[in-house]
Amino acid sequence: MAAALSGATVGQLRTWRQDRGNGPVLRPELAAKPALYSFRDVVALRAFAVLRQDVSLQKIRKALATLKRFGEVEHLSSYSLVAEGDSIVLVGDEGEDHATDLVKHPGQRVIATMADILEEFAPRAGVVVPHLLRPKRHVSVDPGTQGGQPVIVGTRVPFDAVAELVEDGIPPEKIADYYPGVTADAARDAVSFALYVDSYSPGPRAA
Repeated sequence: MAAALSGATVGQLRTWRQDRGNGPVLRPELAAKPALYSFRDVVALRAFAVLRQDVSLQKIRKALATLKRFGEVEHLSSYSLVAEGDSIVLVGDEGEDHATDLVKHPGQRVIATMADILEEFAPRAGVVVPHLLRPKRHVSVDPGTQGGQPVIVGTRVPFDAVAELVEDGIPPEKIADYYPGVTADAARDAVSFALYVDSYSPGPRAA
């Protein structure tokens, strides 16, 4: 799920967890095996996936090392990191006019162009990562609902529970018999999103 919501590949997530001398790019907040990412982790991973469209992993690691050197120890989702030319900058709370270079000229003030990491983006050819908080019209992601797992809008019903019923042969129009409030259109969106999530899985979803 973390890969599907962040836009990173499963292989990238594995690499980003590895310690290459300066620590991992991001270690999951939740201690579990297999790796289990929090909502904050997913936000940070999504930022890295956006950055990787323009800069190398080496530069991302250098930017994170610079952050640590500057005494920044908050969760990485707390920072606005933006690719600017061939460097990475930290955008302050004051906005685009108050950005600090982290790679090319560490500490130097620059002007940056903000990127909204919540919006839809295309990290690779043929891949479109949906909006983080509303990946489908009838599917939403809220850190305060079901631990940030995608649910049917306006409910606490996990999207995959609905998708599995449809895959088992229950018509979308009949899903409300099992989950009142889940419309046929919402059920179809759940199936569509499940197919998208499955495209990031190493193998087919268990029956």
